[in-house]
Amino acid sequence: MWATKNREHLIVPTIEARLYAYIVNKAAELGVYVYAIKGWYDHIHLVVSIPPKHAVAYVVKRLKGASSHDLNQAGGLDYQFAWQRGYGALSLGERQRPKAEAYVENQKKHHEQQTMNAWLERYAEFDEGPDDVGIMPGPVPLVLHEQSVVYDAWGEPPF
Repeated sequence: MWATKNREHLIVPTIEARLYAYIVNKAAELGVYVYAIKGWYDHIHLVVSIPPKHAVAYVVKRLKGASSHDLNQAGGLDYQFAWQRGYGALSLGERQRPKAEAYVENQKKHHEQQTMNAWLERYAEFDEGPDDVGIMPGPVPLVLHEQSVVYDAWGEPPF
């Protein structure tokens, strides 16, 4: 899952089919199989199979960069299309895949009826991620502080 820049409603019906088709074709060039792709005005979800030779970050970077470039170069938009920095990803087993595909395929229905899975739709003010300022001078801190994980391992999983 990744979102549009500033969560703006940039994924309008007139570009939606082109955007999804372009991402599926670009994914195929990378050897990535797309099982499902759908979204809402400000984000998309995908269920994909990524070959082990590629890191998730590499695939996401290529799909986001190429798709925004394609939309902006194609013309016809009265705005600049851009994705936000960052993305959300989780791994699934084959048993969970059908439920994940169904969730993604029904994105519009979930958003219209407010039946979204909060765990999968979660975002916050820090979605843009930290500024890319390069390598920080000085020693590496001994302890990294991260916020607590939202997912409760003993509760209901997202799929």
